[in-house]
Amino acid sequence: MYPNQTLYIDGQFIAADGRETQPIINPANREVLGHLPHATTEDLQTALEAADRAFQSWKHSSPMERSAILRKVAQLTRDRAPEIARNMTLDQGKPLAESMGELISCADHADWHAEECRRIYGRIITPRSPDVRQMVLREPIGVCVAFTPWNFPYNQAIRKVAAAIGAGCTIVLKGPEDSPSAVMAIAQMFHDAGLPPGVLNLVWGDPPTISDYLIRSPISRKVSFTGSVPVGKQLAALAGAHMKRITMELGGHSPVIVCEDANIELAAKMLAKFKIRNAGQVCVSPTRFYVQRKVFDPFLEAFTDVLKNVKTGDGLAEGVEMGPLAHERRVPAISGFIDDALQHGGKVVLGGEPLPGNGFFFPPTVVVDIPDNSKLMQEEPFGPVAPLVPFDTIEEVTKRANSLPFGLSSYVFTNSLQTSTKLSNDLEVGMVNINHFGSALPETPFGGVKDSGIGSEGGSETFDGYLVTKFVTHV
Repeated sequence: MYPNQTLYIDGQFIAADGRETQPIINPANREVLGHLPHATTEDLQTALEAADRAFQSWKHSSPMERSAILRKVAQLTRDRAPEIARNMTLDQGKPLAESMGELISCADHADWHAEECRRIYGRIITPRSPDVRQMVLREPIGVCVAFTPWNFPYNQAIRKVAAAIGAGCTIVLKGPEDSPSAVMAIAQMFHDAGLPPGVLNLVWGDPPTISDYLIRSPISRKVSFTGSVPVGKQLAALAGAHMKRITMELGGHSPVIVCEDANIELAAKMLAKFKIRNAGQVCVSPTRFYVQRKVFDPFLEAFTDVLKNVKTGDGLAEGVEMGPLAHERRVPAISGFIDDALQHGGKVVLGGEPLPGNGFFFPPTVVVDIPDNSKLMQEEPFGPVAPLVPFDTIEEVTKRANSLPFGLSSYVFTNSLQTSTKLSNDLEVGMVNINHFGSALPETPFGGVKDSGIGSEGGSETFDGYLVTKFVTHV
């Protein structure tokens, strides 16, 4: 049975009880799984006040206490993974194996934050006078508000929650209404792990209304958002108007550069499998494929051969490799990219049309012969669509890859040390993956540059956005 979804405020699970609700839809078959309660204005204020009240004591809590709670959550994640994964597949759509993989990796995130939060250190500065003592303290910033997306509901939420709580902050989290069960599970696990009331609060509702209320409140001190560039800019502007610290992990349009000296068969297979992960609904999904002209045809053939054999269907069905798009509005959005590509002279060599049936299914799609000014090469498709275009020189492809305002992730396939070094230096992105996919580990920073965001999550940088620096000097 799909679990009932509630609000979680000041240590209490709060059902709808007359509040407005919205249906939770299974994207594989349009079945209504349940109904999600929307927070009222009074609920939002209660959550903020609870977080503020809890912060007064939580900021003085021992790092050992925070670490112990995070470790309990990590273990609970592993223990409850099968149930949480099934529910995530029901409301988000990804194959069950991907849901399980997300949860197991997130247990690692909780464990890693449990260790790292014990190592938030200040420093001593050598004084100019022997009678003076100078020190730098790192202190929690205060009440944080966070907004997380539907594509990786557990992953995106646990990164923010673990960093905030590990730093000694409290947090009000607005999770994704389209896929709420995994975030609800996080609240339940922290509750069961003994987190004091008010340290974590979970609300749902109309995104613009909730974000406006939480960010404008004088109680909140920090804003963290993962989502689209347009919405991120709006929230950053609002936060800036109120002098709130921000972390923004926004969209990308990740370039892939396949050089003629690469292992073409291996690169094609790896990229094809990575492309269909979560039906392409991944902020770091490879989305602009630049293939050196000499190997373009063999790469296209090998790449397409993998994708045409992908089994698409309900994520709970045996052997399914790619599930549906997460919600109905994504289907016409992807079709719009294909229509624009055709209008620009493009050719669809695989897929290209929504699949029949009751779910929100779109097949793996490959498009060639499109110019760089087509929509597919300019905007992130956020779906299982791969445009392939040829290039001639490294200088040329670098310029084309850097031509957009996005700079989240990139992928390079080459056996040349000189080429890999040049591209890793010259690509204007937050992450460069060479001959493999190595981003998003707990111990590595995850974030972009340009319009793709501000700040990083993960790595030793993970707590930077949740801490303030205080200088103390005395004689």
